[in-house]
Amino acid sequence: MKVIVNHSSMQPIYEQIVEQVKGQIIKGALKADTALPSVRSLAKELKVSALTVKKAYDALETEGFVITVHGKGSFVAFANQQMMMEEKKKEVEADLETVIRKGHSFGMTDQELTELFHIVLED
Repeated sequence: MKVIVNHSSMQPIYEQIVEQVKGQIIKGALKADTALPSVRSLAKELKVSALTVKKAYDALETEGFVITVHGKGSFVAFANQQMMMEEKKKEVEADLETVIRKGHSFGMTDQELTELFHIVLED
């Protein structure tokens, strides 16, 4: 599992870990039942607090991407395709919202943005 944290980013480190692990699960790079590194080993590798990694693993478990077995570690949960597709849709939706805000900040109207969206879709 490859995770790279940017210590100068405004995004909290645990969120960076969550985002990257979810991305690898969604893309299929991490398969169901794959063991994740232990909290301590990943913390040591990333040079961050074990509490930060634990928070990331807890968030991944809450979202259904990871299952933690006490005494054995954390594992990639069974890949629920519907959940994965929903995550992908949420990511695209967030990107679209960013683009719309940017267009509005440049003075573009909703109509202009819609026309531009359709032009890009046709390419």
